[in-house]
Amino acid sequence: MVTLQASDSSELNGVAHVSILGATGSVGVNTLKVIEAHAEKFAVFALTAHQNIELLHEQCLRYRPEVAVVADEQLVDAFSTRFSGGDYKPDIYAGNQGLELAASLGEVDFVMAAIVGAAGLPATLAAARAGKRILLANKEALIMSGSLLMDMASRHAAVLLPIDSEHNAVFQCMSGGSEQEVEKIVLTASGGPFLKLPMDEFAEVTPEQACAHPNWKMGRKISVDSATMMNKGLEVIEACMLFKKDPKDIEVVIHPQSIIHSLVGYVDGSMLAHLAYPDMRVPIAHALAWPQRIGSGVRGIDLASLGPLDFSEPDLNRFPCLRLAYEALELSGSSAVILNAANEVAVKSFLTSEIRFTEIPAVIDAALQHVEHENIQDLEMILTKDRQTRTHARKFIEQAVRGH
Repeated sequence: MVTLQASDSSELNGVAHVSILGATGSVGVNTLKVIEAHAEKFAVFALTAHQNIELLHEQCLRYRPEVAVVADEQLVDAFSTRFSGGDYKPDIYAGNQGLELAASLGEVDFVMAAIVGAAGLPATLAAARAGKRILLANKEALIMSGSLLMDMASRHAAVLLPIDSEHNAVFQCMSGGSEQEVEKIVLTASGGPFLKLPMDEFAEVTPEQACAHPNWKMGRKISVDSATMMNKGLEVIEACMLFKKDPKDIEVVIHPQSIIHSLVGYVDGSMLAHLAYPDMRVPIAHALAWPQRIGSGVRGIDLASLGPLDFSEPDLNRFPCLRLAYEALELSGSSAVILNAANEVAVKSFLTSEIRFTEIPAVIDAALQHVEHENIQDLEMILTKDRQTRTHARKFIEQAVRGH
């Protein structure tokens, strides 16, 4: 089950201070919308961005955080000069140290962990070490760290709440019974933009087509992951860790409408489903207010206007990345680190038109087969394995893919 502490069953006294790691991404922007709608409950304490200093500057002027962090150290001076001559300037920090500081400062109550990919892991661990309420949108941090993040959260009385719409839905549905009474978890997947595209056309798919998700507005990397269904594979791994379930207990079904976000089946034959329109403000509002509820700004479901809701099994020939994620679960050890790192390299190469869409799973498969699997014991081992895999993936792309 998710790391939840009994001491957090009541509201915080006063206004909760929030750090948003990855404020300029889609989750960060939506988090700011929810906070702004509930200014009597939440205040922005820190905002971070990687390179989008223009939007970060606009956000700082609007929400006036105490702290701002630019992860790309080369852009810090340019960001700082944007505040020249004004009546406001936050404390500005840079790099990973700045991110970890924003996640662990004593004034911070909640940390929205929304940095995409492996880059968010150190700061998320810092938030857990500092005993924060962590709103976990960065699934890669948990997938890479294995039990490390969960153990650290438990040891330091941190609270870990899922922001992925699927895992947040599972968390809500699991209130219908005890952990032992849960028989299976069903994660739904839209199937992305290529659910019905003839497979012989996959090799010609462009980055723009892959990023055009039919239901969700997301960043480019996550949009490609949705198109390959690697995003769902990573979510299966995350669900196993969050809810302490075996892979055989996690089922994936295609649900193109993206209205039912997850379901939980119980031993008595009951199944509870979470329904909402596809908007990240719903899980963000839930995690910010838990165990209470606040308005998200999203209208409730109009059942009469929905029409049919469709479900089908995923085709692993069409979506080999989902199969690779299940294989990584069977391999265990550092396999999830290898899977994630190879995928990040492959997706970046696809987005820059170095490789084709159909070559993404080939890069990942090669890494899973040839990078040594080890038992992960600490953060340094994770980062070392991540670097090894990225080096292997780049070499594979250069030699086996681009060489043809």
